[in-house]
Amino acid sequence: MGCTLCPRSCGADRAISRGFCGLGEDMLIARIAPHLWEEPPISGTRGTGAVFFSGCTLRCAYCQNGEISHHNAGRPFTPRALSDALKRLTDLGVQSISLITGTPFVPQILEALSLWRPPLPLVWNSSGYETVDTLRLLDGVIDVYLPDLKHFSPRVSALCASAPDYFQAASAALPEMCRQAGPPRANADGVWEKGVLIRHLILPGLTGESMKLLTWIRDTLPAGTPVSLMRQYVPCNGVSIPGLNRRVSDAEYRRVRDHMLALELPGFVQEAAAADTDFIPVFNRDESFV
Repeated sequence: MGCTLCPRSCGADRAISRGFCGLGEDMLIARIAPHLWEEPPISGTRGTGAVFFSGCTLRCAYCQNGEISHHNAGRPFTPRALSDALKRLTDLGVQSISLITGTPFVPQILEALSLWRPPLPLVWNSSGYETVDTLRLLDGVIDVYLPDLKHFSPRVSALCASAPDYFQAASAALPEMCRQAGPPRANADGVWEKGVLIRHLILPGLTGESMKLLTWIRDTLPAGTPVSLMRQYVPCNGVSIPGLNRRVSDAEYRRVRDHMLALELPGFVQEAAAADTDFIPVFNRDESFV
């Protein structure tokens, strides 16, 4: 059966060939370890158990994780091996489990969770480039959605992510996430047990795109849907697009942040120190796996 897990709907039979994502049917994972640098309701004080799946359905020219998103670095895991790794993460005392860019492996992830489900909030951390049909496979399984909302116009989406239909897909996916997860709800430690937190990365020279996306969130999604406004952009992956070879300026950041505040969107904002490659995790090494 041809793969239709992501909006590309490339139709590849991944048992015998590669899809657009460059992946076969074997699940590849590049890192399984506690992660302390997510937003407070995700990481808590002891970190989230982060599972970084290899591969990606986008081709973001500036991706800071290009080693795994463009080149599919990672190790093969069976659903049983993933289930066992989730047990080890839980035993380390993390406060949530984050499944990161797992869309190409939804069937295998669901099988792993059927073998053993962690007694912790399950977070689906994705690019936002999802289909409603695939998200519905996760209904009742995923507790918290942590999607990106990257680009607004087809021109910018095509240039930056090789996906001119990015906003078309994301603008259908995010309301479905909100329907499933409902409003934010935290446990006694302040870690979310339910909810949707939307991430937006400000890009240099593209503040107009950011402002349109924030306005869309305010006008379209349930009132009080929070946003994590990120200024961590650092030119990575040998990006050659003119204008994206620098960090976001203070003036650009203030313009977008002030628009978010004017819209009265709740959420989080990053300090300038976040724009540092030191925050990029180590992938596909022995120390990358619990």
